[in-house]
Amino acid sequence: QVQLVESGGGLVQAGGSLRLSCAASGTIFSINSMGWYRQAPGKQRELVAAITSGGSTNYADSVKGRFTISRDNAKNTVYLQMNSLKPEDTAVYYCNAIVRVGVGEEYDYWGQGTQVTVSS
Repeated sequence: QVQLVESGGGLVQAGGSLRLSCAASGTIFSINSMGWYRQAPGKQRELVAAITSGGSTNYADSVKGRFTISRDNAKNTVYLQMNSLKPEDTAVYYCNAIVRVGVGEEYDYWGQGTQVTVSS
């Protein structure tokens, strides 16, 4: 079993910054992609940013230039540095990881979500 534990959400004024962290633990052989998704009220969950084990990154157009995703493979942890936050960034942010738990066994795991609220 694999658990993803997120931290770092909260309330911030527009223009401010927050840093999210997500640590994976449990029976982990390796972690392929790690990423952050978000879901605002009444909207579908959307990809914010993702990073492969080799460090290749992918960002939603709406956050390019403001958010930075990084990971520490030794700690099985992914981070999301969010700068110049806007009220439209308000959402529940979910950590995601594609984890190999054994030979030929790879699964998709999700964190419990952390609320990010940006006030205008």
